[in-house]
Amino acid sequence: MKEAIGFKEWQVVCEAIASGRQTLILRKGGIHEGRAGFSFAHESFFLFPTRFHAQGDQVREGHVEPLPEWQPGETVRITHHVQALCAVTLTDWEKVLALAPHHIYSESTVRDRFDWEGKGMAAGSIHAALIQVRKLQSPWEFPYEKSFGGCRSWFSLPEPPSLCLDAATCVVSEEALESIRPLLG
Repeated sequence: MKEAIGFKEWQVVCEAIASGRQTLILRKGGIHEGRAGFSFAHESFFLFPTRFHAQGDQVREGHVEPLPEWQPGETVRITHHVQALCAVTLTDWEKVLALAPHHIYSESTVRDRFDWEGKGMAAGSIHAALIQVRKLQSPWEFPYEKSFGGCRSWFSLPEPPSLCLDAATCVVSEEALESIRPLLG
């Protein structure tokens, strides 16, 4: 396996993705994304649940349990791997609104991201990726390291257990995902 990449997302959103209630990732970027801003730089990655940004008013559904951010040495539990099937930058707000049935973010959260400008991103745009999610047969656990912190989307993870993806199972069927793809066009 190539280098293991982690993708940070709110814990409540990770739960929605893991259950199949969310089949898209909408992103503008984190504070530390660099000058060019966010991009879907990796097609294959592990979902890494963050707790710091878990705010109930930013999602339409799901249980948000306020927890402190990870501390070094705490056990991180990775349960899902993601393959980005396609990624686009949307500039039409109506197209962004049409994606609402496929994610749990509140409309105001998506609008704030869409309107935000900075770090290489123009106002009136948002990155969207259609994702295939696979549940690992066994959770992958490892201690949290300080290097995983910071407001950034992508980072390197320790080497995963050998064959951890071999028995992983898809959460949503390919047919269901293909029916969503035209919304990103």
